[in-house]
Amino acid sequence: MLAETLLTVEKLSLAIRGNPILHAVDLRVRAGEIVALIGPNGAGKSTLVRCVLGLIRPDSGRVALKPGLRIGYMPQRLTVDSTLPLTVRRFITLGTPASRGQTLEILTEVGAEEIMETPVQAISGGELQRVLLARALLRRPDLLVLDEPVQGVDLNGQYELYDLIGAVRKRRGCGILMVSHELHLVMASTDQVICLNRHICCSGHPDHVARDPAFLELFGIEGARSMAIYHHHHNHRHDLHGTVVEPAEDGAHG
Repeated sequence: MLAETLLTVEKLSLAIRGNPILHAVDLRVRAGEIVALIGPNGAGKSTLVRCVLGLIRPDSGRVALKPGLRIGYMPQRLTVDSTLPLTVRRFITLGTPASRGQTLEILTEVGAEEIMETPVQAISGGELQRVLLARALLRRPDLLVLDEPVQGVDLNGQYELYDLIGAVRKRRGCGILMVSHELHLVMASTDQVICLNRHICCSGHPDHVARDPAFLELFGIEGARSMAIYHHHHNHRHDLHGTVVEPAEDGAHG
């Protein structure tokens, strides 16, 4: 039996100042499923996310959410004023009040409990991405929307974050809609891939999309073949700074 549908996008089109941005886009995310949006710069990925979040109204088509759906959103970029005295704990609870214990629990889930009282301006790029994920999780979302979740993170940190996102899906059973440029990682860590270039070029299971002529044409045949399905395995894990800290359990990724 198919899992419950959380999000349905049907025939969504949008033009801005006469410039076509999205055309007849269809999308579906079910509970417990990771759907990745990939495509070149200017393909309309972040614009589609804003339509899903209700921040932009499309010209035509529709966005349908399951009644009562809770969405957790992790933005692509965040800048905090260097003069603003804001700890990680206070930042996470802005707009979503939570006790110290609840905040610690969420930060522990993403592996960032050690920085709870650290100023946001003093944390690393990898730590910030975990904090943003924790902030999204504090809403107890049915659907997580992640816009470039590994942006500004080194390669080891990217492996860790994608593994963490997979673990969150497994533990919470939420659906995840994720925008990414990291083809070699995202293609190996998602259930469905949608290749977007203002319209949907191809979609389906990563193995299928990796062989689709439209995907190969968009990303370059040799480049796409070399990056499309890449599985990273090693027997250790990294801390928030990418340093190897201990062996991983058998079968783990880092």
